[in-house]
Amino acid sequence: MTDPKLDTLRQTISTMLAKRGQPPEFADEDSLFDSGRLDSASAVSILLELESVFGIDLGDPDFDISQIDSFAEIRQLAQSQG
Repeated sequence: MTDPKLDTLRQTISTMLAKRGQPPEFADEDSLFDSGRLDSASAVSILLELESVFGIDLGDPDFDISQIDSFAEIRQLAQSQG
């Protein structure tokens, strides 16, 4: 079963990649940030969406930005906290 909110987030990331001249397709395990495909401005957009749509508390001292490097990590974070 798919989550429509995660599907929307996946589409948002695809659009961000395309705007940066990157192929919009990505596998769940592909690096999005460490690979340089997305930048810090994209990270902020994704973090804002995670906070507003999924209710994730980004002020949590246990939160680490590396938790959003791949879609698999983003999904795990959203499902565990959202």
